[in-house]
Amino acid sequence: MKLDIEPGSKIKIKSKDGEFEGLFIESPDKDAILLKVKNGYNIGFNKNDVEIQVLEKAKKKNEIKEEIIQDKKLPEVAIIVTGGTIASKVDYETGAVSPNPEISFLLRNIPGLDKIARINSIEVPFLIQSEDVNSDDWKKLAKKVSELVNKKEIKGVIILHGTDTSHYTSAALSFMLKDLGKPVVLTYSQRSIDRGSSDANLNLKCAFHAALSNLSGVIIVGHASSEDNYCFAFRGTNSRKMHSSRRDAFKAINSEPLARIYENGSIEKISEYNKRDETKKTKTETEFEEKVALIKFYPGQDPEILDYYIKKGYKGIVIEGTGFGNVPVESKGSWISTLKEICKKALVVMTTQTIYGEVNPKVYSNGRTIEKTGVLYLNMTSETALVKLGWVLGKEKDIELAKILMKKNICHEINERRVE
Repeated sequence: MKLDIEPGSKIKIKSKDGEFEGLFIESPDKDAILLKVKNGYNIGFNKNDVEIQVLEKAKKKNEIKEEIIQDKKLPEVAIIVTGGTIASKVDYETGAVSPNPEISFLLRNIPGLDKIARINSIEVPFLIQSEDVNSDDWKKLAKKVSELVNKKEIKGVIILHGTDTSHYTSAALSFMLKDLGKPVVLTYSQRSIDRGSSDANLNLKCAFHAALSNLSGVIIVGHASSEDNYCFAFRGTNSRKMHSSRRDAFKAINSEPLARIYENGSIEKISEYNKRDETKKTKTETEFEEKVALIKFYPGQDPEILDYYIKKGYKGIVIEGTGFGNVPVESKGSWISTLKEICKKALVVMTTQTIYGEVNPKVYSNGRTIEKTGVLYLNMTSETALVKLGWVLGKEKDIELAKILMKKNICHEINERRVE
C-alpha cells in the first residue's frame, strides 16, 4: 500500500489493537508507519495491517505560523539549546541524527511542558554536538547562564546538551558560576524526540520541575532507570556518563544522587544540596588554561608521554592511575625520575581509573614514593579534575599556589570521606 500523506498530518489508525490518533511521521521502513501520539511517544504499525484516515492535512512550511500561547500565571524558566540528540531529529534518508534549531519542533513533541512552566526565553549560544564543545563554549555558556539567572522573573535555567560530555560541561559551569542561587539544569536524551521510545519526554519534564525546585547549583537530570518511572538529579561535579546508549546513562560517582524527580512534579530528597537563594547575584569566573591534559596509564606505558606534553607547553596534567593512584615505581619503566622533573614544570594530579573508590598514596610504599615527586592526589572524578585544573591554572600560574586551590573543595567536587 502506497501512502500519500504529508509528514505532520493528523491521522487516525484502526488496528486489531484499537484506534489511535496522532501525527504521521516518515519511516525509513517502507512497510512501517509511525504515529506520534498525544503523550509524546511514537507507535509503529505495519501499514498493510491497518486502516488509515487523514483527519487534518499537514500545513506546508510557508503556511505554518508558530504561535506559542503560554499561561502567564506560571513561573518562568529559560531554555538554552546547545545541540545534542535532545535538540535533534532523525534524517530518514541517511539514518543519522542532526541538530534541529527549530525550538517549536521541541515543544510540539513534548506535550505538557506548557503546563509546568512558562518559557521566558530560548537561547542558542552555539549549536553543536557535545564532542565538539570546548572551553570557549563553556565560557559562552557560563556568561549566558549568569545573564539569565540574574533576571528576577526567571526561576531556573535548563540547558539541552549532548550526553557524551555533559559531565565536563556541568563541572565547568559549577566552577565558572559563582554565588549561584538558582537551579541550572542540564538534561539530555539518548534517542531523538521524533524516535519511538525517546527518553526526552520524561527528562525534559523532570528538568522543568528541577528548575522550579528549591535546589540551587548546577545539576544533571535524567532517567534513574531504563523505565519511565522517575529521574535522578545529579550534582554537576561528581556525575559521569556510564553507558553509551541506556536511558539511565548517568550515575553519581562516590556519592548519592541529590533527589528523585517525578513527572508529576514530586521531588524526594536523597542527599544534602544547596538551597535556592534568589538574593544572590551570580558572577562568572571564566579564566581557563587550555593547556591541560588527561592521561590514562596502562601497563608498560613509557613515561616519556609526559615529556611530550611539557614540550607542547602544557601547564597541568591529570594522570588516571591504577587502584589507589599508582604508576610504575620499581620496574625498568619507572615513572619516578620523569615525574620529579615534570612536577617542577607543571601541576600533576593523580586520580583513579577504577572510577569508584578513592586515591590514597599512604596505602602502599609505591604511593608514598610517587607523592614525594610532587604529584597531587585528589579524590574526584578524572573529568572534573581536568576541568578544575584548567580553571585553577587560569586563575593562578604558580604551581604551589595552584595546588592549594586544587585541594580546596569549591563546589562539592572532592569526596572528603571514603566511599565503600
